[in-house]
Amino acid sequence: MPAEQIKIVKNGLWSNNVALVQLLGLCPLLAVSGTFINGFGLGLATLLTLVLSNTCVSVIRHWVRPEVRIPIFVLIIASIVTTIELAMNAWFHELFLVLGIFIPLIVTNCSIIARAESFASKNSVLDSALDGFMMGLGFMLVLVILGSLREMIGSGTLFANAHLMFGEGARDMLLTLGDDYPGFLLAILPPGAFIGLGLLIALKNHIDRSLQQRVAHVELPAESSGSAA
Repeated sequence: MPAEQIKIVKNGLWSNNVALVQLLGLCPLLAVSGTFINGFGLGLATLLTLVLSNTCVSVIRHWVRPEVRIPIFVLIIASIVTTIELAMNAWFHELFLVLGIFIPLIVTNCSIIARAESFASKNSVLDSALDGFMMGLGFMLVLVILGSLREMIGSGTLFANAHLMFGEGARDMLLTLGDDYPGFLLAILPPGAFIGLGLLIALKNHIDRSLQQRVAHVELPAESSGSAA
């Protein structure tokens, strides 16, 4: 994989993660991340929107006048989100009802219009599609991790209501921490979402600092050896 595409992958998943670094799209992230399935469903819808909108914007970038680019980008995103909303209503109706207003609100997710404007309108179709996929995947992973943690701590379960997305056979996926686990209500309330996301951001920052310190310790002896020589 070329170095530029490796950078796109790294930016989407870690260095410029939508939820942990850019802090965009936090309203749906915090609102629906009470369970694994809710987070996965909304994350997948957002990922598809990012991939399709980035691809479409990149395809038409040479024909769109700068004065009208933002309205056209919004029109493209709204059309894609409407298509995804109708598809979810048809094939995942119960999950569609659970996610509710947060599916059409994907149109207002700042990260989507930001990627269309800052990346897709300036780069090739392949790179734009990859950027949309990685940005969407990074956002979805945060939704899934946060939803899983809140579900386990708050309700003592994991993969509850998996049948809403994977069919009736997925009911057997349900895992529990035990019948005696009382649950921790704060985890599934809105404050629990803020606390959980804050801890994930803190963990990422700690990992970044640790990696920077490790690189600095490796480079310092090498510089010292060069000076001594």
